Amino acid sequence: MVTSAHAPLDLLTIGRVGVDLYPLQSGVPLSEVSSFGKFLGGSPTNVAVAAARLGRRSAVITRTGADPFGRYVHQALTGFGVDDRWVTEVPGAATPVTFCEIFPPDDFPLYFYRQPKAPDLEIRPEELDLGAVAAARIFWMTGTGLCEEPSRSATLAALAHRGRRGTTVFDLDWRPMFWRGDPTAAYAEALRHATVAVGNLDEAEVATGEREPEAAARALLARGVELAVVKQGPKGVLALHADGTRAEVPPLPVEVVNGLGAGDAFGGALAHGLLAGWDLEYLMRYANAAGAIVAGRLECSSAMPRPDEVAAALASGAVR
Repeated sequence: MVTSAHAPLDLLTIGRVGVDLYPLQSGVPLSEVSSFGKFLGGSPTNVAVAAARLGRRSAVITRTGADPFGRYVHQALTGFGVDDRWVTEVPGAATPVTFCEIFPPDDFPLYFYRQPKAPDLEIRPEELDLGAVAAARIFWMTGTGLCEEPSRSATLAALAHRGRRGTTVFDLDWRPMFWRGDPTAAYAEALRHATVAVGNLDEAEVATGEREPEAAARALLARGVELAVVKQGPKGVLALHADGTRAEVPPLPVEVVNGLGAGDAFGGALAHGLLAGWDLEYLMRYANAAGAIVAGRLECSSAMPRPDEVAAALASGAVR
């Protein structure tokens, strides 16, 4: 265990990192793409970037390969204002890369290159800075971090040490291609420690067995969280709080370019609004707007919006 002597963070995330290589041509199969853009990627990493863009002090716990892409991860994080002190190398491993195909409005196949094992799954319990985990105002973990050891044990150890301090967000983040076994027990254990659960309908169903949005949100509350957020795609987002507060808001109109980073923008904005203490309906509208802005852009991390951009989208009622 490492002990932190630094001031508490607004947001500390843990888990996946990589490099996104996205086509610079839309509507073209990957086999025919002629040029790509290179961007920082990985859901919890993008969430940290999104929160930093909104003025929050954020950091990520993750691991890279000892390679040029690993060095790029550090450069990109510091460029975005995200603390990279807990990003460490795994000797002999390769920093993952991810490709996608872009067929707007809703077809974005992803191809993950994380074999034989991604370094972000080599996060180890004994290397965690548990002082920083406990002190962060929001701690953010994901379902992917539970898919394999030692990342699973590290994530659960961080949750257990943190207890119910502050806000702990479980991003349900179901990626079946990363799992070799049944996620039920690991998801249930993580939900015991989380105060917020957020995910789309498929992810909520994995966590609860419920497919209908309201039933899934109530099942998440029954498993111990205080706030359940279920993203419904074109139907918007549903949020239920344990105090009985309910908010269901429609999506913000946008001409989709690449929808892959929208959920991470939503996550960073969700963290920002939770820290600000906003009421539930405004919080959902704000997070929806942040997600819509990124859906209208090619990249993920570098596309995360600034406060004035979210304010403009909310004022106009659409992403323009």
